[in-house]
Amino acid sequence: MRLLIATDAWHPQVNGVVRSLENMAAAGPAFGFEPIFLTHQDFASLPLPGYPEIRLAYATKRHVARLWDDLRPTHVHISTEGTVGFATRRYCLAHRRPFTTSYHTRFPEYLSARAPVPEAWSYAWLRRFHGASNGTMVSTPSLERDLGGRGFTNLMRWTRGVDTDLFRPREPGSPEPAILAGLPRPIFLSVGRLAVEKNLDAFLSLDLPGTKVVVGDGPDRARLSAIDPGVRFLGTRTGADLADIYAAADVFVFPSLTDTFGIVLLEALACGVPVAAFPVTGPLDVIGGTGVGVLDTNLATAALAALQIPRAQCRAEALRYTWAESARQFYDNIAIAHGTAPARTWAAGKAPRSVVGLG
Repeated sequence: MRLLIATDAWHPQVNGVVRSLENMAAAGPAFGFEPIFLTHQDFASLPLPGYPEIRLAYATKRHVARLWDDLRPTHVHISTEGTVGFATRRYCLAHRRPFTTSYHTRFPEYLSARAPVPEAWSYAWLRRFHGASNGTMVSTPSLERDLGGRGFTNLMRWTRGVDTDLFRPREPGSPEPAILAGLPRPIFLSVGRLAVEKNLDAFLSLDLPGTKVVVGDGPDRARLSAIDPGVRFLGTRTGADLADIYAAADVFVFPSLTDTFGIVLLEALACGVPVAAFPVTGPLDVIGGTGVGVLDTNLATAALAALQIPRAQCRAEALRYTWAESARQFYDNIAIAHGTAPARTWAAGKAPRSVVGLG
């Protein structure tokens, strides 16, 4: 079976959508699927104004039709609502091909943070986009309830995972990363895109002891770096380099109000780092009720309280999230929505391995 994954989020972007899709692709053969991708790289494209790492593909239904015979998919998943996703959706509808979608990003909230567009208009468009699918995958129970209350239908659960071999606590006695050596403790860390929708202002403006550290890059870096000259901005970090920085931190601070999950939460926990966040979708599902973080409308209060959480408890919670279980849910959803048998057992009796995290 050949699964076409149409996505506007792909390399060189570094984010949770790309990381999730890479892990699903790696797991595909174990479930009897050969994943193939349709991305902005298959079309002429332009950089998004003000956000150059995101490419706007000149993708149309006609362009997709030209590629279809070579791709020969038996199943279709549309991951994003951009130009690639929209063109693929139009082709599938025109040719009566079933497809699934996934809801990764709260675009209505993101858009309203950048332009005066009513959220109700954006949700109406998204409801129509996803309503044509045989199933829309969502990552958490609270997101499912929220979208269901807004009229979205055929919602299917698809959680996320973390590579606990890569992201792990620092070995006792091992030196901290050189880039963090000598920084006043405690170290409060945040990882993610430097963009207005990530609400990093809320973290950078906190009056906290020790040092605030930010990993990531994006269009808002210049403005954010001026908020507090004492913050250490480390740029984009990946793989073992990123994992070492996580493991050296004392608290992971997640200021976002609009993320639908937050894979970085799992990466921090896997490294034994407690979390401080607002009580919103994403943190409520991953952290709420577990005792491995503090959720509070006062982010400074949450950050200071999180210092008291045992690191071993955080690691134990992260071990509950695997890319193998995420892949099982994903491919079960694909099979059910397309009317084929769910892939509940792995080929040859082996669970899929996760790919190396991109950070």
